Amino acid sequence: MNLHRWLQKHSLKLLAIRDTPEAIAGGVAIGIFFGFTPLFGLKTVSAILLAWLTRSNIIAAVVATTLHDLVLPFMPVVFVWEYKIGFLFLNGYWPERLSRAHLNWSEWRNWKVFLSVGKPILIGSVYCGVPVALISFFLVRGIVARHQRKKHLPVPATAGHIAKD
Repeated sequence: MNLHRWLQKHSLKLLAIRDTPEAIAGGVAIGIFFGFTPLFGLKTVSAILLAWLTRSNIIAAVVATTLHDLVLPFMPVVFVWEYKIGFLFLNGYWPERLSRAHLNWSEWRNWKVFLSVGKPILIGSVYCGVPVALISFFLVRGIVARHQRKKHLPVPATAGHIAKD
């Protein structure tokens, strides 16, 4: 599928959601954050749970999490950078080049190899995901707020606020 067409289709879905700009932007930020994590099979579930806990928009979180499916061919490069950043944080120095043994799937069954590579990737994903999630929150909040003002859509009250008469 064409990247431009996918972004246009899903951005229209995000703009059609009837929720506050903060809730939609929060959902997108959560989805973007979990897209950076190496938690295969748990990304969407984790995004849904955190969106629900923070009262962010769950649909926006799921849509943003699926965005990383488009960049899946580039994720090995992202994971290498996350590994290097996590390794730097954990050990205080830049890692040497990964050996082929760390990249062999049969070696991942060994817990020592898994933890020596997996832990830095997980830590590095937090350091890479948080800034991108924050940037996406502010961008999406501004875009959704502008769209809602332009369309004169009433902003729904959040569940925690009670309208005063």
